[in-house]
Amino acid sequence: MVPAGHLLLLLVLASLGVAAAAGADEGFCSAEPSNDGSQWPPLYSKVTSPTLAPVHLQDLPGFTRSVLKKDHAVITPESHVFSPLPNWTNTLGAYLISPALGAHFTMYLANMQDGSKSALPPKDVERLIFVVQGSTALSVESRTTQSLLVDSYAYLPANMKHSVISDKPTTLVIFERRYTSIGDYQPDLVVGSTDKQPLLETPGEPGEYLNVKEVHYNQHGLLLLEGQGIYRLGNSWYPVQAGDTIWMAPFVPQWYAALGKTKSRYLLYKDVNRNPLI
Repeated sequence: MVPAGHLLLLLVLASLGVAAAAGADEGFCSAEPSNDGSQWPPLYSKVTSPTLAPVHLQDLPGFTRSVLKKDHAVITPESHVFSPLPNWTNTLGAYLISPALGAHFTMYLANMQDGSKSALPPKDVERLIFVVQGSTALSVESRTTQSLLVDSYAYLPANMKHSVISDKPTTLVIFERRYTSIGDYQPDLVVGSTDKQPLLETPGEPGEYLNVKEVHYNQHGLLLLEGQGIYRLGNSWYPVQAGDTIWMAPFVPQWYAALGKTKSRYLLYKDVNRNPLI
């Protein structure tokens, strides 16, 4: 796990339970490890091949569940616009969150194919990669190449030379932001997988909910990986499902309840363990 207080990017992968958000930096919430590629349908198929629910809305011209407000946004899969990622090879990307919203980070999907290769982020920009489908080979400077499977992640400090190469259809979720240094500290490369992390006993069954209506200085970028539920953002309430992305500005009231028949599991960006003045 990313060392507390050292990095501006925090990866939280959680199955919703009453204490899911409050205990996020203590470990990952319970989830069945399934990164060997043998599961069918794939673990995050509703993220990589989403369907619009209710089904009859798929044929309604112009319909979208996406919403944009000054302090939050809900970006749903039917609104995604993919185009070639700058300087990447054979890769299409969809930017879900960017500074144009008011965020201080970017969050995007990268759809890679056989022969795809990543580009470096801009100067002084740190990057975090999470694999939701397929697998990639990560090469970092002069170090050996590592394979990243589903549920694997890699934190790449700013200005660290690296490449991600794929030989099969692969989907990555990528977070990037400009790194702000603290003294002479230099962050390290972090590579891992969620099934190697300590688990929190938070079952995340439908009907459970966060026990705190949060209001804090942190921003969020969230991708719902599994499940469905209701999200309160400000004074609005939104039905959300796997594949939906949410941006939350600082101090926007937020709350979530899991519904449906499956657990809720989400990938979350949160700028924590830093003085807000830095």
